Amino acid sequence: MKDIISFPHLGDYHIPIAKLLRKLTKKEVIPAPPITKKTIELGSKYAPDTVCVPFKYNLGNYIEALDNGATILFQAGGGCRYRYYAEVQEKILKDLNYNFHFFKLISRDHVRIFETFHLFKELNPKLKFSSFIHTIIYTVFFIYYMDKCDNYIRKNIGFEKEKHSFQNLKIEMFKKMEETNYIFSLTKIYWNFKKKLKKLPVAKPKNTLKIAVIGELYTAMEPFSTYFLEEELAKMNIEIKRFTNLSYLLWQKAFHTKYMLFKSRKYCKYTLGADGLDNVYRVLYAKKHHFDGIIHTKPFGCTPEIGALPIIQKAASDANIPILFFSFDNQTSQEGIKTRLEAFYDLIYLRKEKLCKKDI
Repeated sequence: MKDIISFPHLGDYHIPIAKLLRKLTKKEVIPAPPITKKTIELGSKYAPDTVCVPFKYNLGNYIEALDNGATILFQAGGGCRYRYYAEVQEKILKDLNYNFHFFKLISRDHVRIFETFHLFKELNPKLKFSSFIHTIIYTVFFIYYMDKCDNYIRKNIGFEKEKHSFQNLKIEMFKKMEETNYIFSLTKIYWNFKKKLKKLPVAKPKNTLKIAVIGELYTAMEPFSTYFLEEELAKMNIEIKRFTNLSYLLWQKAFHTKYMLFKSRKYCKYTLGADGLDNVYRVLYAKKHHFDGIIHTKPFGCTPEIGALPIIQKAASDANIPILFFSFDNQTSQEGIKTRLEAFYDLIYLRKEKLCKKDI
């Protein structure tokens, strides 16, 4: 039987991840289909009721991938309860009579280079360590450049003069980046498209509304899990800052944790697990950088974020900054989200207008 590798969908990150797996394994790689309502229905059907929503999305993705012919499944691993999901998901899928091999990239919450190399060596006996390192570095640059462009787009997409101009240019950039195998060429493509992004015409007012999107990492990075919350904010002509991305999780967070703990010492004496501490710190950041509001997103049943919620609420109250909480599950109504967003928009708009009048 032909080996076909697959993995759960996560925003646009399937592009560099699929390329990484192809280069390291020399096997066919088919990412799981983009997440739809069917995905969460499949995951919810076979998952335990008490697990958080990312488990259900991932499980649904695995079932879709296996139905499309996948024989090898990958999961990142690490983090909060996510570190235990691989074994449970594998057991569920085996009980459903699927035949496959399951690999977890991260063990004990840390990437161990030699362990990861030997894992890929098992799939590709001809893999050389030098090629492995080059591919990892290449992928890190790919992800970093993606995230840098996305950060710029979030700040400006709500004010584009030509509809879909940012999205179309981003798709073109990803296609070009996917075609090259060299870091130098990748960097050249990034700088070229960065210039193009900055030349796209925008009609951005001086006192635009700014919202910081904080919360659990999966709902931050997978658009469908929040029913495309950022797109809705952009339609309201809001500047968006989202803190969590793969660049942050893979290498930036480790260097920032002690700093965030120091800055948040009034509210936290220790880390809260996953992104709990990070989100407390981000409330203080939002206050310092004059954001008009904060939106906190989490999946239903996310233990670290549940523990962080009262602290985040206290910090937002002390900072006198409005905050809106969303908890997503397979029963969440898209219309309900839009209604709450519209009410929150009215609140921060009127509040900003009142503050601007005071300053005159």
